[in-house]
Amino acid sequence: MAEPQFTEPWQAQVFSLVVALQDRGVFTPVEWAGELGAAIRRAQQAGDPDVGDTYYAHWVAALESLLAARGLASAQQVDALAHAWREAAQRTPHGRPIELPANARALARQGA
Repeated sequence: MAEPQFTEPWQAQVFSLVVALQDRGVFTPVEWAGELGAAIRRAQQAGDPDVGDTYYAHWVAALESLLAARGLASAQQVDALAHAWREAAQRTPHGRPIELPANARALARQGA
């Protein structure tokens, strides 16, 4: 039996997001591969042991870098939105949908 490709739901989500952005022409597969390789190299230089458990974290770093390079979302916007999601998740009772407050939804639309 094959190993699962994703160990966490967010990994599948970032994978799908990258594919969707490629399909929409935001960046090419060649640009993606170059940025992902650069993100992995940066992580290795910073001490990542490269045993496979951080692979999708590199996807997130590469995606954030490409979004910033394309002017679609600044690092500050990404950080603010990530913080808003963390806070919303902490406030949400188990089993309930996580909802962002209106100010965080507005921040997400600014980057769109």
